[in-house]
Amino acid sequence: MNYPAIRAIFKYEMARTWRTLAQSIVSPVLSTSLYFIVFGSAIGSRMSDIDGIAYSAFLVPGLMMLSLLTQSVSNASFGIYFPRFIGTIFELLSAPVSTLEIVLGYVGAAACKSIIVGVIILITAAFFVDLQIMHPFLMLLFLVLTALTFSMLGFIIGIWADNFEKLQVVPLLIITPLTFLGGSFYSISMLPEVWQTVTLFNPVVYLISGFRWSFYEISDVNLWVSLGMTSLFLCICTGGIFWIFKTGYGLKN
Repeated sequence: MNYPAIRAIFKYEMARTWRTLAQSIVSPVLSTSLYFIVFGSAIGSRMSDIDGIAYSAFLVPGLMMLSLLTQSVSNASFGIYFPRFIGTIFELLSAPVSTLEIVLGYVGAAACKSIIVGVIILITAAFFVDLQIMHPFLMLLFLVLTALTFSMLGFIIGIWADNFEKLQVVPLLIITPLTFLGGSFYSISMLPEVWQTVTLFNPVVYLISGFRWSFYEISDVNLWVSLGMTSLFLCICTGGIFWIFKTGYGLKN
């Protein structure tokens, strides 16, 4: 394992975060704080509790997951797309660095950025609501698994995209709507029975449900199903990256 190569890629990607601090950290935290103010304080005070949890507190896992998914995809996709755009990817491919080491460097950095944003949002939420994390280790497990999975998905999108417009299509038109419809702001048990069944085809439901269970021991889907689906998504994204490097798709042309 070429640890210096992994460390070099990782440090370069993390350094880009500190250079664009306002965009990478401040912007998602500020937008999430606005969600807490508008939905949590203004609207939440007029809503009844959900499964015995105050609506403002119920929002916290969903908002964290919303930010985590979008930031993971965005960080990883731009991180690998930019070297392709300026042509430095060929230097990396010709260097004595394996596929695994490249992925560990880029995906690891993207996941770390997203986790940092998630933790900051969690701390921010503590100023607005009374937080309760009943299973902190399980919460961290979901946090890390989700960040890794969607960073891998972002890596795949960064390889697939051949312009900046395509780079934004999946996060804006697919990831964000799925997150909003996946129970970020409500429990799917509040929906009509038909729509509850339809919602179960949304993969984000399992991520948010399991993550919320680690806070309050309430969920829309069985905890083990959520954990299993999260692991399945991780395996699918890993297989997709393996196929990309094996075939050279998006890298050798």
